[in-house]
Amino acid sequence: MTEQPDVPTEQSAFENMPRPLAEALVRRGFEALTPVQTAVLELASAGRDLRIVSRTGSGKTVALGLAVGRAVLERGGARPKERGPARPEIVVIAPTRELAAQVGRELTWLFARIPLRVVTVTGGTNLGLDFRALERQPDVLVGTPGRIVDHMTRGAILLDATKELVLDEADAMLDLGFRDELEQIFARMPAERSTHLVSATFADEVLSLANRHQKNPAIVHGSDVGSAHADIEHVAYLVRSDERPAAVMNFLLAEPDERTLVFVRTRIDATEVADGLAQNGFRARAISGEMSQRERTATLEAFRSGSIRVLVATDVAARGLDVQGIGCVVHYDLPGSAETLTHRSGRTGRAGEKGRSVMLVPVSARDKASRMLSHARIKASWRALPTRTEIEAQVERRLTSELRERVVSDEAKSRYGRLASSLLESRDPVELVTMLLADTGLLGACTPRDVQSIDPDRGAPGRPQRPDLRPPAPRGASAPRGGRQEFVPFQVSWGSSDGADARRLLAIVCRRGNVSREDVGAIRVLGRSSVVEIATHMADAFSRAVGAPDSRDGHVKFRPYLPQAPRGPQGRI
Repeated sequence: MTEQPDVPTEQSAFENMPRPLAEALVRRGFEALTPVQTAVLELASAGRDLRIVSRTGSGKTVALGLAVGRAVLERGGARPKERGPARPEIVVIAPTRELAAQVGRELTWLFARIPLRVVTVTGGTNLGLDFRALERQPDVLVGTPGRIVDHMTRGAILLDATKELVLDEADAMLDLGFRDELEQIFARMPAERSTHLVSATFADEVLSLANRHQKNPAIVHGSDVGSAHADIEHVAYLVRSDERPAAVMNFLLAEPDERTLVFVRTRIDATEVADGLAQNGFRARAISGEMSQRERTATLEAFRSGSIRVLVATDVAARGLDVQGIGCVVHYDLPGSAETLTHRSGRTGRAGEKGRSVMLVPVSARDKASRMLSHARIKASWRALPTRTEIEAQVERRLTSELRERVVSDEAKSRYGRLASSLLESRDPVELVTMLLADTGLLGACTPRDVQSIDPDRGAPGRPQRPDLRPPAPRGASAPRGGRQEFVPFQVSWGSSDGADARRLLAIVCRRGNVSREDVGAIRVLGRSSVVEIATHMADAFSRAVGAPDSRDGHVKFRPYLPQAPRGPQGRI
């Protein structure tokens, strides 16, 4: 009997690809390559280092896997295994645990028929399990920068045999302050290697890193990261800041079966918003960098399975989040940049599905939101928030439609028919149906909320239509800048005499305080200390965040600024 191949190999879309990779794609259900995958394969085959710019969900991970997998096959396949420290041939570095885990899963099925052994190491997991995995001598190592350096220091990993290095979301790694770890990793690798970078943008800092570590690089635009995704509907609503929780609840009531991802600015906000939704009957949970890896994994699995319908996350916590079928992304807090807006919105409308991106825009921030949308080349529809009456009508229309389309089985008729007839003999039909509806919860987790419906066509953009209801700035805040933003100064126990500079300090401030660059005002680097300004609305959360112990930069302490701080040379961003 002739043995049949597991999968068909005569696939015209993959005819120029090595058989093990083509078979893996067919087994996974691929029918054709995405534009970024095609572009990456063409340039990588010419031996070029790659700089890849492409929107979320465009297939970058598989694209890179195809490129480095083919390179391994052209070198003759996997190297013979030796005892001792792990010496991976391919190293992929990602900024967060979730992204590293996602990349590891994708490469595992893609390389299964070469075969290449893939091991993922990330912070927050058991070191003993890492050691046992590394003893298996992986061909491919996927990890976060800190954990890879950890294993290098312990002698569990040697990078002297690395042929292919991939930095996924390089901009995020630099934003999170991983430059030192990346430089340590580069220093342990052979100079003769291929180095590929994936980044939402190639701003100055990323470009500097790329120029020092890449040879003859080619830029790949698999899709235009600055253009609107055709499958995503973008809607912007003007809101009062204190009415955002009510607005989100109304959206969820209108579409109760939709898997929704809500973006907030800080870990504390994520917990507060998720708890508020849960207390009102919604199946919501927060995901945070403070959670253990087991808790994070369990939360994501609950979101994937549908046991929770709403996930509240910060930008950092959501990086690498791989969940299909997200119907709506809600920007509860505005993103810090156009790139972040594109990255957030790209979590919906994936794999040909339709999605919505909803921005909640405080009236005073309309100018900022408009500039961000313009920079991202996104055309959003500006609308007034639906009123409570409109939400109630929408909920009732949906329920009426669902009930009319339901078909009662013969078994149900037999079991419940006589009981229904008996009840109708003794109760008013409207009263009976009302009682049953109230007990089922079909009308939603809670009643719709009252919100102010602000017409976006009234008044000049960015001009409040009612008095500013924000609380006054705390004492110590700096004067308003141009009548827009106010800042609170903090003193930092790190100055130029200890090697501080404005750019490195900015990275630490953003990482430790869980703030974006837009929340940071002036940075003054003095001799033995520094002063940083934080946006007033973020000051309290920033103060709590930087007060937590930090294993990476524990010598850098923050406290409210004292006017008698020492004077010295200044640097400013």
